[in-house]
Amino acid sequence: MLVKEILDSATKPVFSFEFFPPKKDEEWETLFATIAALSPLNPSYVSVTYGAGGSTRSRTHSLVTRIQKETGLTVVSHLTCICSDKEETRAILQNYRDHGINNVLALRGDKPAGIASMAEATKDFPYAIDLVRFIKKEYPDFGIGVAGFPEGHPETPNRLKEIDYLKEKVDAGADYIVTQLFFDNRDYFDFVERCTLGGITVPVIPGIMPITTQKGMIRMSELALGARIPATLQKKILTAKNDNDVAAIGIEWATAQVQELIDHHIKGMHFYTLNMADATLKIFNHIHQ
Repeated sequence: MLVKEILDSATKPVFSFEFFPPKKDEEWETLFATIAALSPLNPSYVSVTYGAGGSTRSRTHSLVTRIQKETGLTVVSHLTCICSDKEETRAILQNYRDHGINNVLALRGDKPAGIASMAEATKDFPYAIDLVRFIKKEYPDFGIGVAGFPEGHPETPNRLKEIDYLKEKVDAGADYIVTQLFFDNRDYFDFVERCTLGGITVPVIPGIMPITTQKGMIRMSELALGARIPATLQKKILTAKNDNDVAAIGIEWATAQVQELIDHHIKGMHFYTLNMADATLKIFNHIHQ
């Protein structure tokens, strides 16, 4: 089933979970234990990332097809422009179609180590819109999602242009937008309003990831698409006695975010799980749909 169809037919917010392919063979069963633990929450779909620079793409394809085969869940595979050519991308999409998979998230991706420039790494697909256009032309039956940035895209400081570029991706065939993680819902609501003003009418799905360790908070801020940590949350985490307390604080904060978003009748919500079930399960136990 296409994600677009899932969102269009939903009478209440739908939930989705994101996983990444394990780097070590022994971690695969741990991941599937996480998937099994989250399955009772009845996610409408799950997604699988590529990893930095598309470095884990073969494992991504293996994980996507295994999830599809063993769980029956609707699965969305990430595809990036980085180090991808049209022939390889066409083969990947055909393989997915052969396995009954017809949803992808089209992303530009981050420049991998050892590559001199983005231009060198993205010859066939300079930007995500080029990938969207290619998928729509070659596999028009596929559902396509794209990324949105509630706090602003780091490479597009002009926020008017940012929405223009996003609108172009929607016009090229994107069915929905899933956002980068954020910790202040006001950023999400403002982003949605900007999209509406820009003529974007597809669903904008908020991305949620609770902070569970102090190191995790620092890492989130250091990433190329790093999230802004509100001062109130930052203070609570920095003064926590240990990471158990940090996790409790982060889960409480994320739960409040999720509840407010549900109360505003959002179409869906996407959880960045980091391949762990505990935090997501606790959030679900505390929300009221």
